Amino acid sequence: MQLGKSNVKEKKYSMDKQGVMGMILNEKIVAIVRVDDALSAMKAVEAIYKGGIRIIEITWTVPKADEVISRIKREMGDDILLGAGTVIDSDLCHRALEAGAEFIVSPNVNYDVIRLTGEAGKVVIPGAMTPTEIVNAWQAGSDMVKLFPADLLGIPYIKTIRGPLPQIPLMATGGISADNARDFLASGVQALGVGGKLVDKKLIASGDWDQLTRNTEELLYAIR
Repeated sequence: MQLGKSNVKEKKYSMDKQGVMGMILNEKIVAIVRVDDALSAMKAVEAIYKGGIRIIEITWTVPKADEVISRIKREMGDDILLGAGTVIDSDLCHRALEAGAEFIVSPNVNYDVIRLTGEAGKVVIPGAMTPTEIVNAWQAGSDMVKLFPADLLGIPYIKTIRGPLPQIPLMATGGISADNARDFLASGVQALGVGGKLVDKKLIASGDWDQLTRNTEELLYAIR
């Protein structure tokens, strides 16, 4: 499968750490691809890209995730910003970085992952839930902290913790959709991680890639 490229002229960002963070902060949406096979992952990436999202996270729960990341990097280069998700320990971190991931996302705070990613000059976004976890992750060297699960914590929670912690960039992940994305951004987070509400399992199972593209467009329209 040869991944397609859009003909739309896009703003280009450098792939150094500053450029990667700038792209996440400006584009605001990270599409999370968590599917059951490598081919579906690559087709999902193509459909999401056609819909206009340029930042995509391949979770480590995807079979052969490192091979998927490497292939997409070879075929699409800097047209997308590709990261690895569900990186829960140092071994997975090494493998993700070797595969070419430009940013590393975790559901947890693992200090080895934060350290290794920082040493590699890449962006690291660990997951946290409580104010203590958020501050610990930030002080350990995180570039941004993933607030997870955002839908269970809720918008009032986010607004409350923004009071004492305005300096820490947050990415809300969990239950984000076109219906609530704008509200979550208004609550004070800098970015959104959008997974199951976008890369819907029923769409993947049916192979309805055109609908995935339309869902991507609807999500972007909702926040812009």
